[in-house]
Amino acid sequence: MSTEDDLEIDLDDLKRRMDGAMTSLRHEFQTLRTGRAAATMVEPIHVDAYGSSTPINQIGTVNVPEPRMLTINIWDKSLVGKAEKAIRESGLGINPVVDGTIIRLPIPELNEERRTQLTKVAAQYAEHARVAIRNVRRDGMDQIKKAKSAGMSEDDQKIWADEIQELTDTAIANVDKALESKQAEIMQV
Repeated sequence: MSTEDDLEIDLDDLKRRMDGAMTSLRHEFQTLRTGRAAATMVEPIHVDAYGSSTPINQIGTVNVPEPRMLTINIWDKSLVGKAEKAIRESGLGINPVVDGTIIRLPIPELNEERRTQLTKVAAQYAEHARVAIRNVRRDGMDQIKKAKSAGMSEDDQKIWADEIQELTDTAIANVDKALESKQAEIMQV
């Protein structure tokens, strides 16, 4: 017969994985353009440099000199054109201005239609995070089922299931709160 210790469910691991989904969501939210300049806006942009696809922040210094302006100081002069092209094709909706090795990105005001689109994108990101959290919950419930076949009592199963559900509810509430605040930030004129 197995001991009680063998039938433990690793709640710390489940919590860590749920927190990971939340961290990923925050990172995705940072890449959304809200009308204010942020260095994270250009993180997803890759430039074809030195024969491989390189993140733009690895070929130059990204700065935010003022709230509605982003600058990228490209270190290698031969990459300025490629970086400008990558920014234009990125779908950020920003028109780069080249000044020597510095690329200026003036952040235009968001119109109502674009704000609405961005809130929908934010909602999609939040839904992906919720799905990831539910998948972690499902893994936890599967652990309980395995422990049941290994001899876990029904009372213990219920206790663990309730704890996992509580973790899930908390994580999803955090996602909803983050989405609400991000949508408010996007809609703020």
